[in-house]
Amino acid sequence: MDSQGQTTSLQRLQNVEKRIVKVLELAGGVMDELASPVGPRKDVVQNHCLEFMQLIKVALRDEIKSACEYRPFEKCDYGSRIANEICHKKVEFIMSQLDAMKQTIDEYHAAV
Repeated sequence: MDSQGQTTSLQRLQNVEKRIVKVLELAGGVMDELASPVGPRKDVVQNHCLEFMQLIKVALRDEIKSACEYRPFEKCDYGSRIANEICHKKVEFIMSQLDAMKQTIDEYHAAV
């Protein structure tokens, strides 16, 4: 992934993180109001819940969906490199077996 695309993706992830923190702060505010010794203030709870739902439904959902499209390993060649190394080791093993067979055949012909 190019540097610009990676920066944009990281910025989107950071934006999602900030929105998640905001949502949790709103939820915490509602919990504080509900636990208040004088009782919850209806308008504060209602405003926090309304903002919470707006962030969840609209902004955060879209941001998370967009951030999930980020695939850091999409262009990674690790799998193909490992498969190539495994094949290379197999070829080396087969070559050593063929060399051993050739040596055995040569020894047989020398003994006969």
